[in-house]
This record gives sequence, C-alpha cells and structure tokens, in this order.
Amino acid sequence: MSSLMIKRVAASLTRQSLCQYIPTNTPRVITCCCTRHYHDTNDTYKYWSFDNPGLHRKDDTFRTFMKRNLRYQWLAIKDTLAAPNPDMVDEQSRVIWQYEGPESVNSFLVSSDEVMGGKSKAYVTSSRNNKLLFYGKVDTTVPRDGETERSGYCYMQLKQRYGAFNKEYLMDFRKFNKLTLRVRGDGRAYMVNMKPEMYWSDNKNDLYNYVFYTRGGPYWQDISLPFSKFFLTSGGRLQDRQAPMMMDKVKWIGIMLGDKVDGEFSLEIDNIKVEYDPSHFEEFAYEKYGGFKL
Repeated sequence: MSSLMIKRVAASLTRQSLCQYIPTNTPRVITCCCTRHYHDTNDTYKYWSFDNPGLHRKDDTFRTFMKRNLRYQWLAIKDTLAAPNPDMVDEQSRVIWQYEGPESVNSFLVSSDEVMGGKSKAYVTSSRNNKLLFYGKVDTTVPRDGETERSGYCYMQLKQRYGAFNKEYLMDFRKFNKLTLRVRGDGRAYMVNMKPEMYWSDNKNDLYNYVFYTRGGPYWQDISLPFSKFFLTSGGRLQDRQAPMMMDKVKWIGIMLGDKVDGEFSLEIDNIKVEYDPSHFEEFAYEKYGGFKL
C-alpha cells in the first residue's frame, strides 16, 4: 500500500480501525492510531520561506518573480491535498524550529537596546556543540538623550515566515497546550515572547510573555511553558485587562533577556516545539477584567 493510499484511508476511517490497514513494511506515517501521535514531517511540503518570496529582488525579472511565487503557491496546494483530515489527526508534538546546521542561525533576527542608543550587544552563531548560541553583553547604562528612562535588553526573534505573493504564514497551535524549549543556559532568567495576529492597529504592540529560568552548568534543560500562563503586555507594559491568546494565528516566537543585571550572557538552544499535555487542563491562569457587553 502506498503512502498516499494510507493518507486517504486515514482521512476516511476512524483512528481505532486504522491500524489494520497499515502494513508493517510501509513508510512510517502514524506511530499509534489509538492515541495522540507523531506525524512524519517528510509527508508535508514546505510552502513558506524566511526570505519573503513576494518581495522584488534586485536581479528579478517579471518571469523569475512569477516563477518563484507560483512555485510556492503550488507547494501550498500540494500540502493541502496531501495533508490528512485535521479532524481525524491529533498531533502529540510539532517542531517549530530545530538546529540543523550553520544555516539554521539565519532563521533569527537579533536586536538590543543599541538601536535606541544603548550599549548592550547581542549575537547569534553556531556553538562548538553544534547548537544555536545566543550570546552578548547586557549594559543597563541609560543613554543621555533626555527621553529614554530604562535600558539593558537583548533580544532574538524567529523570523516571520512568508508564502507566495507576500502572504504571512501564521502558525496554528490550537491542538497544543505547551511550548517546550531544550536549552542550556547561564543561570539567568529569560522571557519568551509570542506574537499573535491582531485585528486592530491599536494592538500592533501586543505580545504574550512568560519567564523561564536557566540552571547554568553543563546540563541541558527541557523547559515546558503552558500557554495558559502567558500574560499580555503592550509596548513592554503589563496590561490590567488580560485575555487568552489566539492560538490559531501566531506569527513568531522570540526570547529576550532584560533582568537588569550587567554582564555577559550565553544561551544555547537545540529546538523549540509545541506539545499536547493531556494532564494540563488550565485554560487561563489570570483574572480577566473588563470586556464589552452586547
């Protein structure tokens, strides 16, 4: 039985009756049909890129521009046709980013308070252990511009993903309830930022945040952050009116260091994933004030 036939069977039959239709000598598509399972990522088509294919490049002609974008559009169609029925499939885990070589470093944007006159420095590179290394130096010296009141942060962000014709690729995390990171840190506290797509321009600076702590030392940590714990901020300020994040429209994920401690830092990252934990039932950890009544 071919891999395509297995997918068609998976879309039409229940999970309980699917196992008998999968011979043992076929490529792995589903690990277990009676529980939440892992999917073979080789069965999907990558129809997005960190380098926006919808932008005109310096050496672009109309033909090369259309050819590039139509290719990504065709991959998106193939991914839709090849993907199993989402109502019949429950993923246990999905990799958002994983270190696969020096080119993986190009997936991130790096910034610091240097853009507003500060003295902090931040960089990303490949570590000697073949992992991504986020490192630099935090300097809380406030620039003498008469406007800035606080300084001292370093930031890295997974680039926005784009499909054909300048279309933003939004990640759908509705089937998951936790964000997990495999890191090796230096004992400092970092903050994870998640940016959802917002409907109103007034919400363009909204972010969802949560802090994680590193041990330092030679050992790796598997950090698990429930989505229900993420709190809403706007322009770096905690909001009184809290609300759960829209998990079907996540644009990017970032990591920031701003613990008000001068000095060097380093954080190694192996992968970033989302997972489903069946033992976690909390929907939102904070009191929701206000709101509109229709």
